[in-house]
Amino acid sequence: MFLLSEELIFPPVHLANEDGLLAIGGDLSSERLILAYKSGIFPWFNQGEPIIWYSPNPRMVLFPHKLKISKSMKQIIRKNDFEVTFNKNFEEVISNCKNINRKKQKGTWITNEMQQAYINLHKQGVAKSVEVWLNNELVGGLYGIDLGNVFCGESMFSKISNASKIAFIYLVQKLEKEKYQLIDCQVYNSHLESLGAEEIQREEFLKYLH
Repeated sequence: MFLLSEELIFPPVHLANEDGLLAIGGDLSSERLILAYKSGIFPWFNQGEPIIWYSPNPRMVLFPHKLKISKSMKQIIRKNDFEVTFNKNFEEVISNCKNINRKKQKGTWITNEMQQAYINLHKQGVAKSVEVWLNNELVGGLYGIDLGNVFCGESMFSKISNASKIAFIYLVQKLEKEKYQLIDCQVYNSHLESLGAEEIQREEFLKYLH
């Protein structure tokens, strides 16, 4: 594991350990975060811990054309009960992602410092959100980093069943129309696998980034 200094640089990702842990330290400046995502690296740590940077192998991704929508989800979408917006309320989305209660998870990895760092990226047009509304109430959503041809998903939340799935499905369909090559889902997740996500080798993932 490498200890980062104030210098804006990361070690080569192939030096990450088996768990994907690559480096520790540095800061959450917009410049460093953008460099990290463009290099296939992301921060992941808990409140009270130093900043930890990861680049896992394999990498969980979803190719937009491989999106799977179940029959039950298609029926929910057809009912048109939900309104979906893009970048309408980023700050409320990340706040909900931070504070929502998650089963089998103590606390949140979205620290106050990290929350502000992604809000800063949103103001620069780099971090973007999807909002799902029901009766004018925000019931689900997600946010991530937009690299132009790759969208790096960060976190999602649901206050009611299927709201985060709705957000993800609408995002994928939007990105497919805009010719994005893939959505980075970072690490294995059975929920996203059911929607068509799969694991690929890190080297293959890096080719899409570059």
